[in-house]
Order: sequence, then structure tokens, then C-alpha cells
Amino acid sequence: MKPAPKPVITISAETLGAFDAVIDVRSPAEFAEDHVPGAISAPVLDNEERARVGTLYKQISPFDARKLGAALVSKNIARHLETQFASMPRQWKPLVYCWRGGKRSGAMAHVLREVGWDAWGIEGGYKAYRRFLIDELATLPGLYTYRVIHGTTGSGKSRLLHALRTAGAQVLDLEDLAAHRGSVLGTLPDRPQPAQKMFETQVWDTLRKFDPARPVYVEGESKKIGQLQVPEALMHAMRASACVVLEASRETRIALLSDEYRHFFAEPEGLYAQLDCLQGLYGARVVDDWKAMAGRGEWDELVGRLLDEHYDPAYRRSALRNFARLPDAESVILDSPDEQAFAALARRLTDDKQLETA
Repeated sequence: MKPAPKPVITISAETLGAFDAVIDVRSPAEFAEDHVPGAISAPVLDNEERARVGTLYKQISPFDARKLGAALVSKNIARHLETQFASMPRQWKPLVYCWRGGKRSGAMAHVLREVGWDAWGIEGGYKAYRRFLIDELATLPGLYTYRVIHGTTGSGKSRLLHALRTAGAQVLDLEDLAAHRGSVLGTLPDRPQPAQKMFETQVWDTLRKFDPARPVYVEGESKKIGQLQVPEALMHAMRASACVVLEASRETRIALLSDEYRHFFAEPEGLYAQLDCLQGLYGARVVDDWKAMAGRGEWDELVGRLLDEHYDPAYRRSALRNFARLPDAESVILDSPDEQAFAALARRLTDDKQLETA
């Protein structure tokens, strides 16, 4: 008698929503690099165990590796049953996946079905999900109308996006997803950048929840945000979209940028290392001047110099070249760095019917 076929589904946005939970049984390191949106980590082999089994398979014996792997997988599945799955009701319907939809997810799904839960797997596992995601990112960005927020560094574009989201607008905050502010000093002190695959998953997961009938507000980014690449189809759609230019006085920009750079003020060594990256553009003498200002605690003066000598010229070189509709953009003026000023601008933009339907 042939064994009953394993219940599996082909990955899609619709099928992901048909389950009560998505369970990733890969190792914690694999999960950290990327995973299906909303998945919970329930590894059947941890990082060290996976390495042990793999080494045994290659260097000693596939049979010995399978024997060790089976013992470890059984132990770990038992632990998950006794902990995070212990309170799940009889009607719970989980979706389980591993790297290729093979032994690791098959073992977990089999045990869950033996308990009585309606457990399914993803045909092809994470690799199939990744192929699906790449296909989605080639087409999904083209379904939306974008309003691209431009402005010189320090004009408050990210804060305006936050205010727009608070006002009920659809916002794709790429810098937040990338954990980077996009400039040479854009690293965040408490958030390392995600892996490229995770960034792409977050972009897709954000876009797929939007209503194509309403505009999506996004900042006018370059192709790279820190070390991460913006998906090509999204970049193409953004560059062909209508633009809004946010203008602010030099004093306001210095105040906003100084607030963002507060962590550098506390530990100037990190600032020095980042400024050294600009020596190829401006030479050691200019960079040393900037570092000397930081060493003396002349923060407002340093930020002003960076705006005048680095950020503004770079913006002028790139923005007009890359965003075809920028010359026709409407300008909005930020009259102070206060949150109320951003909220007022967000209300103006979301109430502007012409912008909403252009």
C-alpha cells in the first residue's frame, strides 16, 4: 500500500492567509536571514546541531548523519509540542516549511498531523517562496501610484512620511525597512541592517497590503540604502512617478539633522570612521577639518558644513538626473522642526484631491 500523499500547497499570497500559523523549522540562522512574513521560528535543528549533522554526513556516513539527525529532530519537536504548541486548539491549522520542503518540515508536519492538527507544507519550501517573491517584486510595484517625497538632506522627509502614516496615508518607508537613513552617516545605533533577502520580503509584505486605488507615499531614494539594494521594478516605478518637494530653512534642517546624529555626538569615534569614507571625494584636509569641529563639540557648525559641502551638492547632482518628473513637483514648506508642522503638512497632502488622484 502506498503511503498517503503529504498535504502541501503551492506558495501564493492567498494561500499564506489560509492558515492559522506559518512555522519555519529551519535553523535560527536561516530564519534570521529571511523568512515568510509572520512565520514563527520552531527549529528542528539549531545552528550547531545542523552543522554537526552536515559534517557527519559529508565526512563519516550519511546513515550515521540521518540517525543523529532523527534523534535531534525528535527531541526538538517534542520540546516545541510541550511549549509553544501546547495550548493550540484541535482546529489549529499550521503551515510548515523548511529549506526545500523536505525532511525537516516533513518530520514536523507528520507529528503535528498525528496529534490531530491539519498541518500542511509548502511545496519546495523556502526556496519556492524565494522564487515566488522575486517574481512578485518584478510586477507588484507597478500596480501602485506613487507620490515621491523629495528634499535636501535634513528637510524632514522621513518625519513627513511618519506624519502621513499617522494621518491615514499609505506609506512605504524604505529607510525604516532598511534600518538606515540612506546617507553616509545614516547608520542607526541600535538597529543593524537586515539581510538583503529580509529587506525584499519586508518591501513585498508592505506593498501587498496596500490599496492600488490610493497613492503610496515614498521617499525619493537612490538605488542603495546603506548596503541594501532597492528592488529594480520599484525603483523604476518611483522614478517615473509624481514628486513633492519638501523645503525647509537651513536652521530647521540643522536642528532636524542634529537630532538624528545625536548618537554620534556621544561617541565621536564612530563619526570619524564614517567621515573617513569621504576622503576620496573631498580629500584628507577637508575631512580632518570636519573631524576637528566634532572634536571641539561644534555640532551645529559641523552639520551646517556637511550640508553645504557634501549633502546639498550630492542632492543636486542626483535628484534631477534620476527623477524625470521632479521639475514639475509641487513644493511644500516646513516652517519649523516641530511635530505639529509635520502633522499640518501631512493633513494638507492627504486632503489635496489633486495629489490623491494625479
